[in-house]
Amino acid sequence: MWLRSMSKRVLILGDIFVIAITTLVGFATHGETDISFLPRMAVVFFPLVIAWFLLAPWLGLFRDEIIHNARQLWRPALTAFFAAPFAAVLRGFVLNAPIIPIFAIVLGAASALGMVVWRALYFLLNRKARDGR
Repeated sequence: MWLRSMSKRVLILGDIFVIAITTLVGFATHGETDISFLPRMAVVFFPLVIAWFLLAPWLGLFRDEIIHNARQLWRPALTAFFAAPFAAVLRGFVLNAPIIPIFAIVLGAASALGMVVWRALYFLLNRKARDGR
């Protein structure tokens, strides 16, 4: 069964997918989903991916004892709250634009919610696979 082979690659791809969805939803809330907004979406997406994957290993988000423990679901939220300001700074440098604190806060909250939902789903699917259901 495919669930038994859920690997860290799936976890990593899921993390990237959640960041993409978070970015898309953020732009959609501002009515900016036209293809002409792709460059602006990229300037949010790529810094957040970079920030996430710089911080996630440091906070243990790819260690088995963290991945397989539901009590550790606070870690992705914390990581997102730290990654968002870092991403906002990177975005500001790329765009040569001011860094808006409310943007970093909203990006952090939305990313934290998305990551916790994804990581909880991954945890549940992995548990089912390990239990043989």
